[in-house]
This record gives sequence, structure tokens and C-alpha cells, in this order.
Amino acid sequence: MKKKIKIWLECMRLRTLPVSLSGVVIAIGLAKWQHEFKWLPAVLCVVFALLAQIVSNMANEYFDYLQGTDKPGRVGPRRGVTEGDISPKTLRNVTFTLLVLAGVVGCCLIPYGGWWLLPAGIVIALAALAYSAGPYPLSYHGLGELMVFIFFGLVPVNLTYYVMALRFDALAMLFSIATGLMGVNVLLVNNYRDVEDDREAGKRTSVVIFGRQAASFSYFINGFMAMAILTSFWLMIIMRGGRLLPLWVLAVPALYLVMHTVTWFKLTHRDGAALNPLLGGTARNMLIFTLLITIIFFIYS
Repeated sequence: MKKKIKIWLECMRLRTLPVSLSGVVIAIGLAKWQHEFKWLPAVLCVVFALLAQIVSNMANEYFDYLQGTDKPGRVGPRRGVTEGDISPKTLRNVTFTLLVLAGVVGCCLIPYGGWWLLPAGIVIALAALAYSAGPYPLSYHGLGELMVFIFFGLVPVNLTYYVMALRFDALAMLFSIATGLMGVNVLLVNNYRDVEDDREAGKRTSVVIFGRQAASFSYFINGFMAMAILTSFWLMIIMRGGRLLPLWVLAVPALYLVMHTVTWFKLTHRDGAALNPLLGGTARNMLIFTLLITIIFFIYS
């Protein structure tokens, strides 16, 4: 039983879940700070975001298996269906069951945000599958990072904020861009590690197309751009002399940039399986920034 649980947890790729969770959590904190927070839609958004990413992760594993992209003994985390631990049929059935469950959770948000959330949810569901499936799988054509930026940055932050405040917000938009850039880095590490396997399998990720040097440079720049996008927010704190939020809040972006730089340095000096911890490390950096800024929003709301 423990072995089966471990296999399914690996299939969910838990270390990447902060990518979907961060956007929702930041939006919740921002809504709380601006006195727009509502418990039930906030919880529903968290559950929906986690289910959507788990579905995307499982669909990616299933369709990569069908296309022969993954091989037994791969450098990255173990793939249950490739190694024979999970049957393709079982993985497919679980994936689509969770997709339906995510749809049910998403429909529960309609009373809060309106019927337009229904087509938005359909687009999100299709995007989760189109990432690695269909006639033009996006992750196979260098578009994976764009998908992450949109659906793990722009979409979760802005939609989560909207279902609580019933309006869009300029600051939420800035945080959504920053979140998207941090999320893109998680995928960059994954594709940086798998570049040789992907090239051999014909999977044209951005790293395959532009090379590892360009990927490492993009990784480094993305982290600094994420904090730079929020410059107006940091300046607002400074110009109001700590009346809006205490000046020590500026330690949060500084801490993130230190962790980001250290992780980037390791990225440029490792190869193969040694890159695996950096996938979780990049997600950890993102999650620490998210939790700290959200806690601050709650404390000073």
C-alpha cells in the first residue's frame, strides 16, 4: 500500500504544486489586505488550482508515454506508467476523473464570479490537456513556458482575486506577472535537465530550440524581472514611510533574489540527476516568497 501511495504521489509531482498554489495564495492575501477576502471562494480556488495542476501533470505523463518521449530509467523523476508501475489505462482514467472533479469545483465558483467562469474553466481544462496532447502539443513546440506564464500566473491570480472582489485590480495584475515569471523558471529547470532526452525524442522545448545557455540566462533574468515588475509596489511602501506596510517588507524580495541567485548558480554547475533537487528548489523559492508576502498581507489587513 505504501509503495502504491508513493507511486501516485510521484505521478502528481508534488514538488511542482507550489507553481499553481502560489498564484491563488497571493491573490487571497491581496484580497484580504484590500478587505475583499471571502473564505469559501478562496478555498474553492485553492482546490481547483491544485486539481488542475495534478491533472496537467498526469496528462503530461500519460501523453508523453503514448508518444514515446519518456524512457525507462530517465534522468528526471520516476514516471510510473513508463516504468510499468501504473497501467496507461488506469492513469488515463484517474486523470479524466480528476478533470471532472476539477470541473465540479470550478462550477461551484459560478455563484461568486458569474456564468462567464464556465467558458473560462473550459479553456483552462483544454489547456491542461493541450500542453502535451492533441494535434499540436504545445510543450513539444517551445510553448510550454508561455502556457505556464498564462495559466499559472495571469489566470490564477486575477481570477481568484476577481471571484472575491468582483473586479480586476492593477496590483493583482502585477503580482500575476511576477508569479508567472517565477513559475516559468520551474519549467525551465525541468526542460534544462531533460534537454538531451527531449532532443532525441523530437520534443522541441524552448531549451532544445535555444540551448542551455539561453535557458540559464532566461532563468536568471526571470527571477529579477519578477521582483522588478513589482517596483511600483515596493516604491509605494518606501514613499509612504512604512504607513502602508512596514519597510522591513522589502526584505522579502531581497530574500527571494538571494535564494534565486544561489539556485541559478547551482543550475549552471550541475548536470543530469543532480539537477533534480533544483526543480523543487525553484518551486520552494517561489513558495517562500508567496507565503511571506501573503502572511504580511494578512497581518496588516
